[in-house]
Amino acid sequence: MRWVAGTLAVLVSITAPNIAAGQAPPLWATVPEVPALPRPERTGFVDHDGARLYFAVFNRNGGSPVLLLHGGLASSESWGFAVPQLAKTHEVIVMDTRGHGRSTIGPAPLSYRRFASDAIVVLDATGVRKASVVGLSDGGVTGLILAIDHPERVDRLFVWGANFNTHAETTVPPDPAMKGMGAVFMARMEAQYRALSPTPDGFKALRAALADLYEKEPDLAPAELGAIRARTVVADGAHEQFIAAAHTEMLAHLIPGAKLVILPDVSHGGPQQAPAAFHAAVTELLDQPE
Repeated sequence: MRWVAGTLAVLVSITAPNIAAGQAPPLWATVPEVPALPRPERTGFVDHDGARLYFAVFNRNGGSPVLLLHGGLASSESWGFAVPQLAKTHEVIVMDTRGHGRSTIGPAPLSYRRFASDAIVVLDATGVRKASVVGLSDGGVTGLILAIDHPERVDRLFVWGANFNTHAETTVPPDPAMKGMGAVFMARMEAQYRALSPTPDGFKALRAALADLYEKEPDLAPAELGAIRARTVVADGAHEQFIAAAHTEMLAHLIPGAKLVILPDVSHGGPQQAPAAFHAAVTELLDQPE
């Protein structure tokens, strides 16, 4: 998930939930465990722009292709809820963003357009000319750029918890029930990174590289968003803690014909907090007739 610069340090410093003893936190204040991915039909690596990128394919040639793009600090393992459901009717491709999971970071600074270029190379490696894109947070920003720069490669676009510029942060103080979420998430992501990465001690460097990215990007102009022609859903949780609701609404407004979907009872981690509701929102887009 995307942790904006400045917010990240605050979240990591919080260590204990402010929930009365014996009282379960609300759904939107939880960080659920994600089940393991099913066994893919194909895995591989592709070299691009100084990085070695990991990808996996499920239900190959089993339906219209869907590319899943995870959020910042995470990996393709974050799709443990989504892949088994989507792969029933679609070919599903996952990848680890450069610097994340099994993918190396490369020598160049991180950028969303570099991420988008990586995604095109993965599609090429899997023989997919056009796919629907489902992106979470940073993956959602990458999805926007794919639809802008490579419209011929994007069928439909679903973005969750994405921002289009660096002025998206909410000014609403976080609910006390959310205290401790950042520390739980960060500990899990570091453990996952150590288990998957070819540079297991590089998590601190990844965090620094992402902080540098978030200082400058994304920086998408309204005219760029207005040029998107893919059928699009802009989605988020009603309790989103990082991005202002008005920013999400503006993103949907700027993309021609985009639909705004706000899931109740969840926050930025909604795809894991309410996977059935998230899947229903995604498939409503993917399964619409042309």
